[in-house]
Amino acid sequence: MSAVILLDPARLDRPDTTVQHEPFPFMVAHGQLPEEARSDLERDFPRYASAGFFPYDPSDCGPTVNTLIEDMTAPAFASAIGQRLGIDNLAQYPTLVTLCRLLNKRHGTIHTDSKSKIATALIYLNTQWPDSSDGCLRFLHRIDDIDSIVAPELTPLYGEFAVFKRCENSFHGHLPYEGERRVIQVAWLTSEKEKLRKTKRGKFSRAFKKLVGKLDTRLGAGRDRSASHRD
Repeated sequence: MSAVILLDPARLDRPDTTVQHEPFPFMVAHGQLPEEARSDLERDFPRYASAGFFPYDPSDCGPTVNTLIEDMTAPAFASAIGQRLGIDNLAQYPTLVTLCRLLNKRHGTIHTDSKSKIATALIYLNTQWPDSSDGCLRFLHRIDDIDSIVAPELTPLYGEFAVFKRCENSFHGHLPYEGERRVIQVAWLTSEKEKLRKTKRGKFSRAFKKLVGKLDTRLGAGRDRSASHRD
């Protein structure tokens, strides 16, 4: 592992960090990346041509992004998250890393995450964002109401971080957004079998979207703002 630490667990203790356990355990932390790494992370982020989340491949990324992913998947970082969310020994679980560069309006519908996930963390890398709620992460009370907000929505700007424990009511999503929305997601999974299954599905999705990406964009263009899906 690189000696450089981009994502330091000690930064989670900033006074503006939010940790809540109701209606489900989650944490929102600001300013989690050093300003001096901003340009390198922008340069090293993968240049996916299609919208959506795709399985991590180190060859897609430059060295700074690879270092950040090492930090996100380190046992010490998992332990720090687990302590705050009440998850015992989170570091024991296998991790699945996915990255997203682009979204279309089909993405972001309200959901809980699948039962194969123990917890999910997101670090955002966008240098700027429109003066709009579109694409901003919301933790929610209900699966059918994007405005039933549990905490202030999180604008996906550089260094913003969110993590939550997967529960039957861990509803989250965002308003429709089309365009660049850079994020790295780490999920701690129940088993290596699930990691393999999800990785295969993600690779197939990436190949498929290369063929039908424009159709995928058109299908999502008119989705309802409170649309949801069951995982």
